[in-house]
Amino acid sequence: MENKYYIVCGDHSGVFFGQIASRNGTEVELRNARKLWCCDGAFSVEELAVEGVTNPSICKFTVVVPEIVITDAIQILLCSNKAAFAMLG
Repeated sequence: MENKYYIVCGDHSGVFFGQIASRNGTEVELRNARKLWCCDGAFSVEELAVEGVTNPSICKFTVVVPEIVITDAIQILLCSNKAAFAMLG
């Protein structure tokens, strides 16, 4: 899991992109993570995980943080290499 990138959707915390370091129920520890505020070219997180974004330069992603713990994860999606490359910016 550590070398792959995932999109983690929190019930209230938002949508995050990063590498999963550990998981325990709804608590997910992400490394090299960023929050995804606005994504151009994807209509759902499922499409985002498979296709990525069409215009990464106009998307709104936060800076990458070394580690974050999401305590309200409700959805975890494995990103394709194409999608991960687009969001690594």
